[in-house]
Amino acid sequence: MTTPPFEPASEHDLAVASAQLGRPVRNVLGIAARCVCGNPTVVATAPRLADGTPFPTLYYLSHPAATAAMSDLEAEHVMVELQDALADEALSAQYHSAHQAYLADRSVFGEVPEIAGISAGGMPTRVKCLHALAAHALAAGPGVNPIGDLALARGDWSPEVCECVDYLIDA
Repeated sequence: MTTPPFEPASEHDLAVASAQLGRPVRNVLGIAARCVCGNPTVVATAPRLADGTPFPTLYYLSHPAATAAMSDLEAEHVMVELQDALADEALSAQYHSAHQAYLADRSVFGEVPEIAGISAGGMPTRVKCLHALAAHALAAGPGVNPIGDLALARGDWSPEVCECVDYLIDA
């Protein structure tokens, strides 16, 4: 089993991600994707939080512009369209593979019986949270999570363009 390819989080990364979220980050394992400017876009979170709570969302979208773009798509009912697209057998098979990849990435950090077989975003059969699916797509790279890729392509945010704001700390 190999470790997912994310970088350790520096104190600066943790401070920026906390500012992005408007709250302290919890149990960050590393930075799974970055903005072109270097700020965190996706943080990787432990499958069990320090207080013992099971946490299935390994890849957590932290960038405010990316989060807003996914929220806009959800408000526009794009999740329904993407859910309907899963009727295509090839897309459905790719989505199931994304689910398996997600579980494999998270299992590197320990098995948590309460969330066994549960990935994120509704995988492998539903489209439930575009934030989680986009986070996985950004962390894993293009071609791994087809629904996350489609959501990123439909949104008005791009990982190729910095939209970070000055409130992000100077550390």
